[in-house]
Amino acid sequence: MKLGVAIEDTWDFFHEIYADFQTHHDVTLFERRETKSPVFYTRINRYMFEQDLAKLMRDNELVFFEWASHLLAAATQMPKTCKIVTRLHRFELNEWADRVDWSKVDLLIVVCETKKQEILVRFPELEGRIAVVYGAVDTQKFVPVAKPYGHDIGILCHMTPRKRVYDLILAFYDAVKMNSDLRLHIAGGMHVAHRDYYDAMVDTVERLGLNDKVTFYGHVDNPQDWYEKVDVIISNGYSEGLQVSPLEAMSCGRYVLSHYWPGADEMLPKNYLYFTNDEMVQKLLAYFSSTSDYKDDQAKFMRNRVIELFNIENARVQIRELTESVADGSYTSA
Repeated sequence: MKLGVAIEDTWDFFHEIYADFQTHHDVTLFERRETKSPVFYTRINRYMFEQDLAKLMRDNELVFFEWASHLLAAATQMPKTCKIVTRLHRFELNEWADRVDWSKVDLLIVVCETKKQEILVRFPELEGRIAVVYGAVDTQKFVPVAKPYGHDIGILCHMTPRKRVYDLILAFYDAVKMNSDLRLHIAGGMHVAHRDYYDAMVDTVERLGLNDKVTFYGHVDNPQDWYEKVDVIISNGYSEGLQVSPLEAMSCGRYVLSHYWPGADEMLPKNYLYFTNDEMVQKLLAYFSSTSDYKDDQAKFMRNRVIELFNIENARVQIRELTESVADGSYTSA
């Protein structure tokens, strides 16, 4: 199959899928031309962008849009010349979904069942054209490494208010009053649009007297190495697609607790979820006071759950086969 691929947002979740496409099909990656001419700069670049995107769709039987964002919105305003498959993660639902002509999309792939139901509430016309393939990680890249059990809590994410890292710091302050051995590791770089949020976290740690117990790492180039520093990973956001860092941590055999954001119960059973800071603190203290045998069992449970449900080796095949079924006309909704 002649397959076009359109992606200009992050490749973080797409490398293995793209490699699988290349193994089985004749793949063309979208590339936009741009001029630096100061004369009619915006108009000329817009014209070339539309021409390049239209050509990608004319030259291929199907185009796969890894993000249901600006490229998809633009493509669906053009005459339909090929089949279209796209994958929606999370942010696109709020920022781009209303600008997409969904009648021109043959299949929408989402990362969890909860996102499917959210989308169908807003776009019921997608019934029969939406499939779930769980967000996934490379279980051969993220592997368990034995270390003595300690009292280390970690969070790895973008430093934005949605992730509620500030709230985690306040909960950690309460937890330290009950277990003074606890330490908190915060990984993720400052977001340019939320510098005040990052500064407030650093300032709050200092004013609470937690400097010796909280470490800020900034951007982490090698998450595997960083996961080896911690015992428990926290997912504390209020909205996620299917957050990748806890899945990576689970693949490494780390214990994961999560705020009960919509869809968190697809990532973990409900006894690993919490709503309030008090609930989180109690679950943390219970884990740290448990036996080594219990912690060993939990490490195996976390690792096995990712292998079974969130393994990129399975997800990339599912996505490719769904894409192929749309191309050859054999796709039927589950």
